[in-house]
Amino acid sequence: MERSRPLARRPLLALLTAAALAASGMTALSSAARAADADLARNGGFESALDGWTCTAGTTVTSPVHSGTAALKATPAGADNARCAQTVSVKPDSQYTLSGHVRGTYVYLGASGTGTTDVSTWAQSAPDWRQLTTTFRTGPSTTRVTIYTHGWYGTGAYHADDISLTGPGGETGRPPSAPGGLTSGSVTSSSVALSWAPVPGATSYAVYRDGAKVRTVTGTSTTLTGLTPSTAYAFQVAAVNDAGESPRSATVTATTTEGSAGGGGSDLPAHALVGYLHASFANGSGYTRMADVPDSWDVIDLAFGEPTSVTSGDIRFERCPVAECPNVESDAEFKAAIKAKQAAGKKVLISIGGQNGQVRLTTTAARDKFVSSVSAIIDEYGLDGLDIDFEGHSLSLNADDTDFKNPKTPVIVNLISALKTLKAKYGDDFVLTMAPETFFVQLGYQYYGTGKWGGQDPRAGAYLPVIHALREDLTLLHVQDYNSGPIMGLDNQYHSMGGADFHIAMTDMLLTGFPVAGDAANVFPPLRPDQVAIGMPASTNAGNGHVSPAEVTKALNCLTRKTDCGSYATHGTWPALRGLMTWSINWDRYSNWEFQRNFDAYFG
Repeated sequence: MERSRPLARRPLLALLTAAALAASGMTALSSAARAADADLARNGGFESALDGWTCTAGTTVTSPVHSGTAALKATPAGADNARCAQTVSVKPDSQYTLSGHVRGTYVYLGASGTGTTDVSTWAQSAPDWRQLTTTFRTGPSTTRVTIYTHGWYGTGAYHADDISLTGPGGETGRPPSAPGGLTSGSVTSSSVALSWAPVPGATSYAVYRDGAKVRTVTGTSTTLTGLTPSTAYAFQVAAVNDAGESPRSATVTATTTEGSAGGGGSDLPAHALVGYLHASFANGSGYTRMADVPDSWDVIDLAFGEPTSVTSGDIRFERCPVAECPNVESDAEFKAAIKAKQAAGKKVLISIGGQNGQVRLTTTAARDKFVSSVSAIIDEYGLDGLDIDFEGHSLSLNADDTDFKNPKTPVIVNLISALKTLKAKYGDDFVLTMAPETFFVQLGYQYYGTGKWGGQDPRAGAYLPVIHALREDLTLLHVQDYNSGPIMGLDNQYHSMGGADFHIAMTDMLLTGFPVAGDAANVFPPLRPDQVAIGMPASTNAGNGHVSPAEVTKALNCLTRKTDCGSYATHGTWPALRGLMTWSINWDRYSNWEFQRNFDAYFG
């Protein structure tokens, strides 16, 4: 909390000059392909969404289009040039013509894997539709080429439509047969495990849920997550190869179990108000005694438990000294007030970290010390659970750690292990919350760790593996929507602090899910709405990004009622959104309880 850090980005590549581009990519146009040649590009007009295409940052739009009813829109960002590609079967030693219509600045159309000279052509500036055409000849043993389009780093969205590859068709073979043996395995409140028998000749498998394709995998098993508790689903699988997709398998149904409200959250009110209480310092806002916290606050996070050293894992909680907090209560009074809050149905947690509390569990010894020392704090004060507020350099990813579902970095793996141990020790009533910054969560839509080419901030998206691994145990995630740089939303536009739009876009990402680092095959699944609260500063004194009560109401209206949404179109409506978190209770008291009063007025 109270950290102000500019958004770190990989420096954008300098735009190449037109002469250099021409020397490396321009190919002279040749005569049109023979009339007898076929168009081998699949879904070149994007009328069937992105079927046949693999895109790092692409979607289809209905306007502008060159022909038909749809076209591709792709937006480069950071180290991603928004490449869309498909692999096509061709004949060896044959001539082909690649053509397409594009709009935008620095748009490329090309072919790779030709077996001779790979080609590309480009438009430096195309404010309206412009046709690009290039030709190539396949090598003596080439049977597959990849055609693609992409933009350039930092130059905004481009559009493409009516992409064609004309020439003699290759030997495509036949689609594989339908998979057999589809069965459901482990079922939780939000996930179903599936497995099936392998199919000869299949290169991948398409997984369908209730008739809609939701995932493509190369193996013969997968676990679908982000499902709704107590809901029946129908699943099918199809085998895929270069020739196409097989008929779908027989249908298997599975019903998710009843939700546990994130472990320890089942007795929270439907809409909860969460706040941090400065229990170990005053910070200019004055000390607020536990007994003086109004009943409106449903979850009270004691700020902060901090380590004896960055890597020790030894967490200590020191209450505010009298010299700094003259009105501080005694330990006995503090513990009695906690019990009174709990008797009234409130949850009191120890929050670990904060701006100054860097915690890096680099070893298993540090992990074990973290568990024992946090347990000691929980037991001494009779607390309900734990809040993880790791900031700064507490979490970062090693260069070879690229899959949020299977983390390798010790500080990540050890934290996950520690939290699972604490959850197992205290049982189902244990309350676990997290308060990451946007840098560690939503930024993962664009960047994850150091990236494919290195050079990115290794902290980007580093909370994602922790959230994902604990999603069945997580009571609340309340990302700090403040002290943040601009973050790209699911509309591929940057959103900045200062209004309802930022909170709407950031929360929509959590409730919709998103591809990590633009990889459509690696999606962070959505959280349940009852697991999500929106983090906001209580006042202008509390942190950058404060918004007025009217803007808070707009954000809540959009997310729970789909009204007052402004320019950002959400991907759903979530009346079960848990509520709001603020930094902090002390700063809200300093501002005459403006944040609390607005929450009470909205939710009643």
